[in-house]
Amino acid sequence: MKDVHKVIIVENLVKKFGDFTANDHLNFHVERGEIFGFLGANGAGKTTAIKILCGLSAPTSGRVEVAGFDVRTNAESVKKNIGYMSQKFSLYDDLTVFENIRLFGAIYGLSVSEIRKRSDEMLHRLGLVQERNRLLRTLSLGWKQKLAFSVAIIHRPGIVFLDEPTSGVDPVTRRQFWELIYQAADEGITVFVTTHYLDEAEYCNRVTVMVDGKISALDTPANLKVSYDCATMNDVFLKLTRPN
Repeated sequence: MKDVHKVIIVENLVKKFGDFTANDHLNFHVERGEIFGFLGANGAGKTTAIKILCGLSAPTSGRVEVAGFDVRTNAESVKKNIGYMSQKFSLYDDLTVFENIRLFGAIYGLSVSEIRKRSDEMLHRLGLVQERNRLLRTLSLGWKQKLAFSVAIIHRPGIVFLDEPTSGVDPVTRRQFWELIYQAADEGITVFVTTHYLDEAEYCNRVTVMVDGKISALDTPANLKVSYDCATMNDVFLKLTRPN
């Protein structure tokens, strides 16, 4: 019997590239509506795992289920039921704000009327109504990132994957971006997020820390700080990744 509360299930996930093991027997699950932080230094195996979770790469072994679908046998179904925002900006600078929304709405399979309705809702929520016909290149990076996140969930997926979404933006914009994440979670969207900003780990319901392809810790930020006798998640991260 399926556990409907678990929207991501990972059991003994292994991913190898020749003799190199990028993901070494990962085990975790993510609950519906949870904000789940996925932390680790460069080369820890985060990106490889995310590609597998998004149905872009097959695991070498193990069980991975996302939105009720096995990523090995139903990768296309996984892709249709998730949203994704890359750390590399994904919208088009030479299109207007609305043209970007219309393009990605169509890619996600929305009808013309659905795109119109949801774009109006999105622009009002973001405060971008007056910028509807502005070329994207004229917006600040912060506004672009907030728009990219909103576009990633325009089709109302059950899960959205955010790969370092606030990279390069100022602290005020980062906080505003996280308010959008909270709104999405309140609406039942599960948020799976990687970040290099350790203060952002405090905003997650639970956090996992990857080290050399393995999960070194997984718990709430509060419990991790108690377990490792640290005042901040930055201290926890340093203790796990630089034990000596």
